[in-house]
Formats: sequence, C-alpha cells, structure tokens
Amino acid sequence: MSEKHLTNNIRTLRFMAGEMTQADLGQRVGLTRQTIAAVEAGKYSPTLETAFRIAEVFGKPLDEVFRWES
Repeated sequence: MSEKHLTNNIRTLRFMAGEMTQADLGQRVGLTRQTIAAVEAGKYSPTLETAFRIAEVFGKPLDEVFRWES
C-alpha cells in the first residue's frame, strides 16, 4: 500500500483571491503567517476545523482546497 499525504491548493487560491498574503489568510482563520506557510508547504496538517475555515475563506468545498493523495 502506498503512503498517502495531504496536499493543498492554498497558494493558487490565494493568488486567485487578489494575491492574498499568507498573513491575510492567517488573520482570517486565526493562525499565524508562519503556520499558514507550513500548511501551504505541506509541512503541517491543519485540524479539520481549520481546514474548513480555510476552505470557507475561499468559498470552496474542502476537497477543492485539500486532497489526500498517494
């Protein structure tokens, strides 16, 4: 069985949202810029609640922001 990991489209979505900064996104969901950077880079997996908050900022369903991939 192959190893799976969480990936995301946060960087693309930030760009499409008027080049929103990591700090702007962090402020809207209650995280630091550093935490958003770590989530975006795949170095940190957000809680389920935080993942939903991030998706909500972009007006997207969770599976359009985060993916569970091989």
